[in-house]
Amino acid sequence: MANTEPPPPPNPRGDRRGRRPQPPERRPVIGGLWIVLAIVLVVGLAQTLFTGIGERTVSYSEFKEMVRSDQLEEVFVGTEEIQGVLTGDQGSQSNRITVVRIEDPSLVDELEQHDVRITGERDSQWGPAVLLWVLPFLIIAVALGAMLRQLGQAQGGAMAFAKSRARIYAEDDVSVSFSDVAGVDEAEAELYEVVDFLKNPKKYTSLGGHIPKGVLLVGPPGTGKTLLARAVAGEARVPFFSLSGSEFVEMFVGVGAARVRDLFTQAESRAPCIVFIDELDALGKVRTIGQPGSHEEREQTLNQLLAEMDGFDSRAGVIILAATNRPEVLDPALLRPGRFDRQILVDKPDVKGREAILRLHTKEVRIDPSVDLRVIAARTAGFAGADLANLVNEAALLAARREKPAVGMTEIDEAVDRLVAGLEKKRVMSPKERQIVAYHESGHALVASLLPDTDPVHKISIVQRGFGALGFTLQLPLEERYLMTRPELMSQLTVLLAGRAAEEVALGEISTGAQNDLARATEMARAMVAQLGMSDTLGVMSLEDSSAGRFIHGPTEPRARSISERTAEQIDTEVRQILDKAHAQARQILTERRDQIEQVAARLLEVEVLEGDELRTLLGIEAKSEST
Repeated sequence: MANTEPPPPPNPRGDRRGRRPQPPERRPVIGGLWIVLAIVLVVGLAQTLFTGIGERTVSYSEFKEMVRSDQLEEVFVGTEEIQGVLTGDQGSQSNRITVVRIEDPSLVDELEQHDVRITGERDSQWGPAVLLWVLPFLIIAVALGAMLRQLGQAQGGAMAFAKSRARIYAEDDVSVSFSDVAGVDEAEAELYEVVDFLKNPKKYTSLGGHIPKGVLLVGPPGTGKTLLARAVAGEARVPFFSLSGSEFVEMFVGVGAARVRDLFTQAESRAPCIVFIDELDALGKVRTIGQPGSHEEREQTLNQLLAEMDGFDSRAGVIILAATNRPEVLDPALLRPGRFDRQILVDKPDVKGREAILRLHTKEVRIDPSVDLRVIAARTAGFAGADLANLVNEAALLAARREKPAVGMTEIDEAVDRLVAGLEKKRVMSPKERQIVAYHESGHALVASLLPDTDPVHKISIVQRGFGALGFTLQLPLEERYLMTRPELMSQLTVLLAGRAAEEVALGEISTGAQNDLARATEMARAMVAQLGMSDTLGVMSLEDSSAGRFIHGPTEPRARSISERTAEQIDTEVRQILDKAHAQARQILTERRDQIEQVAARLLEVEVLEGDELRTLLGIEAKSEST
């Protein structure tokens, strides 16, 4: 229910700038469709003319009865079957009959007695057979040939699937430069060396040095890795090859390797240039030996990429840039010296970087003079560049929807709430549920405001948002943090469990609203014991490995090392003790401040959204400072 430290919103792809060349116009394959339609018509006509659609198969007894009743005018006696023509309809196939031949010596005499003409062999059917079977296959072959020719003309040849699908940008097509990038100053400084090499190669080659063949940009999604690669090409004024790692791999074995060869052939012919491979992890995952699920085509493509990177000379002016947010899954052969031997971290920006990014994205947006970008940067801790771009866009859309002349702080605050907690819902809760949510969030806010090692409360809300969130308590850090002490983690656990404790103290009963709080608190306490060595009983030991990636955060699956059952029981016991201690501290604080819980909850039920300054006024406490 409550998110004391809401995670940043999902990270979309970063801002893509520069003009994108239009793909070549493809000719529609209309002629082939007409040919296929003609095949259907011809086959249908042939079946109508040369097969007995109305021809009936009768038993031999019925056939003899037709002879005796003078219903047959002519019969064709073959080796396997007998065909007859009904009286008066000799030229019509719709009234013909067929019967399996049975040895009957009296049949000829009986036919002569009833004046039925007898033919010893049926007319040859090779002509209709040719039209029915051979001709359609010939037409299909001609149609396929025509379609392949048209596809070859539209896509550059029948074997165009083996060619590289890289989008090629000429020097004038890449209009992005380092001035369009903000918040990643360290990465810019590293990449400027690549730009300088492409501009002045003799400066480095005259001393015998050589530029790294490959530069790998690693970092969380949305931090601007692709934008940085385009900025390098724009600054160096060289052609730019851009493609994704997934574009190499196809269902046909050998296609990916052929595309890699074609890519490097094109790049060397246009040197100096930059080849950028986005999402390298789709192509360069660790190769497996005899493991089920291994992808032979992907591994062949990776082998070809490794061979090509070894085979070309970096002094020719071809620089390979790649980006990934999962470096832990890359094959070690890709990261050795001589291939992607330089890794540049493109991390989430700090408060100064966020302010610079906001200034960049608000250049073309009409912003109210009262908007302070420094305040917004401080409130958006953990946001990447793409998140900030989305924030500015959401605020502009809200202002336009309200027909305001400029974007104000109100729209920006609402955009932050939407990205952090989700879209506001208009559902109506019952009075009892609203009261439970109000007490729950009041407990979070009160404990977070009174404990010393916690971030200050920025906003409390009992408005439904996102996927099942009935309310939230938003805390914003005063400064950037890279390490956390044990007392700080214990304070966070106390804040997480304060919502459940508030329900117990104020209502005397508990609800299901604390599910998310309990899950996060349990995960944090288990990490303290089994991974961070913060347990007095188990000591400084790391007992579990987390399978979570360095930059992709999601549900983690702890992988237990070789530990005994007794040690596992000790871990569970220690985790329970830590949680019980935090829960008891939260209950104690809320019991001593019972009147303030009632006061904050009543105010929440009245206004639904309570700002941090008003909360501190109600509680009679001062705002926390950075020195706290």
